[in-house]
Amino acid sequence: MSESRIQSVTELLARWRAGDQQSLDRLVPIIYDNLRRLAHGYLRKERPGHTLQTTALVHEAYLELLKQKSVDIQNRAHFFAICAHLMREILVQYARRKRTAKRGGGYKLSLNDALAVPTNRGVDLVAIDDALNELAKLDPQQCHIVELRFFSGLSIEETALVLGVSPATVKRHWVTARLWLYDEIRRTERHDA
Repeated sequence: MSESRIQSVTELLARWRAGDQQSLDRLVPIIYDNLRRLAHGYLRKERPGHTLQTTALVHEAYLELLKQKSVDIQNRAHFFAICAHLMREILVQYARRKRTAKRGGGYKLSLNDALAVPTNRGVDLVAIDDALNELAKLDPQQCHIVELRFFSGLSIEETALVLGVSPATVKRHWVTARLWLYDEIRRTERHDA
């Protein structure tokens, strides 16, 4: 994104934060490609043939943004982190509805890339969400790192840029968060069995 576009995004976010809802309407076309990449990052980890497509996920996230009453967005990076979180929530809602409709169902994601210990079986998206919610209570930054790295497919450097921390901090928290999530999901699966 060019410097002038970044400045435009920053100005529109500031206006939206001040209560100008039309600023969000002007903002979305500027950042639409970035939002599509974010949504695609989430959906490529979903099961093949998922009924929700990239464009639909972006549009649902946009509708969720419109519902926000008070928006406290510090900067462009924070805005994309909020969008990533909204997309995760939308996918989890779909997974929960699917699980309810078909007991024992739920979408499966492979944590091969996300966990330090390789595994051949998928992990339920709802189980990941539950574990991430627990992680957020303990360490919100680690939760954001997992959202951005695992779901959005951002690199260590990109995640550091979005969160405004050093790549070394992201690496350290990424390793810790993966191990914690692995243990939490295994503990929950043993408890539910």
